[in-house]
Amino acid sequence: MADSNNTGRASLIQRAALLRITTKTLANNLQNGSFKSLYHGQGIEFSGVREYLRGDDVRAIDWNVTARSAKPYVKVFEEERELQIFLIIDRSLSMQTGSRYKSRYQTAMEIAALITFAAEHNANPVGAVLFNGEIEFVCEPKSGPNQTMILLSHFDKEPDNRVKGSVLGNALTGAGKILKKRSLVFVISDFRMRDWEDPLVHLASHHDVVCVRIGDPSDYELPEMGSIPFTDPENGIKKIMPTNSKSFKDSWREDGRMRLQRWTDGCLKHGGVPLKISTTEDPLTVLSSFFSKREVL
Repeated sequence: MADSNNTGRASLIQRAALLRITTKTLANNLQNGSFKSLYHGQGIEFSGVREYLRGDDVRAIDWNVTARSAKPYVKVFEEERELQIFLIIDRSLSMQTGSRYKSRYQTAMEIAALITFAAEHNANPVGAVLFNGEIEFVCEPKSGPNQTMILLSHFDKEPDNRVKGSVLGNALTGAGKILKKRSLVFVISDFRMRDWEDPLVHLASHHDVVCVRIGDPSDYELPEMGSIPFTDPENGIKKIMPTNSKSFKDSWREDGRMRLQRWTDGCLKHGGVPLKISTTEDPLTVLSSFFSKREVL
């Protein structure tokens, strides 16, 4: 596993320049597609005062300044047009699993890097929280190349295999406390944990949340290798799986489909926008298609 992770990290670093270039289409789709409504009407910011002019709305008069100057002044506001992006990234042990293609976490790293580069291209502030069984890293949204490199360096770090479990619920709750303005939030995880629904409801009531589920062909199909032991990476429980059994393969496939459907229904019910990406897919293609085809929220 360590060698595989090192290869994945090196690949991401080597591809950084290429990723930065190829995200131009993604950046344009992000700005002009599904969530472009976030650029407008999310609030106005006070920028100063000026003398009252005939026809100005009297409700905009700044009475404190008017009283001090003996002349009527009105408050001036500017519309907030800056799209703020926040990434919530799962680094738990189950994310380090996968099949012959690449791990779920390697896929998640690439997704996070693409979104970060797209944010940089549009001069959008971007921040992140990384977690496994505990919160590993938190960074408030900022814009600029330096912020991109800070985030990318943390995406590249090898996950800590000593920490088991997942605190997705805490990460969602913490993001809600960090974000002071309406933001576009990406939750990148395999969602193989409990107790994330209620925190998602609260976060989605104040922000636009895209739940990115990282899947793998092994969720539905296992290679025929006879009766072999499988170990749950989170709790260490071992079970013997009869991979040659037709009834077992049918049950495994149906269970995978049911899990996906329950997750999709749960995301929609609790205010999130579901997006599934497999370890076999190109994240850039999937993300670009997602932002360009969805209706404006």
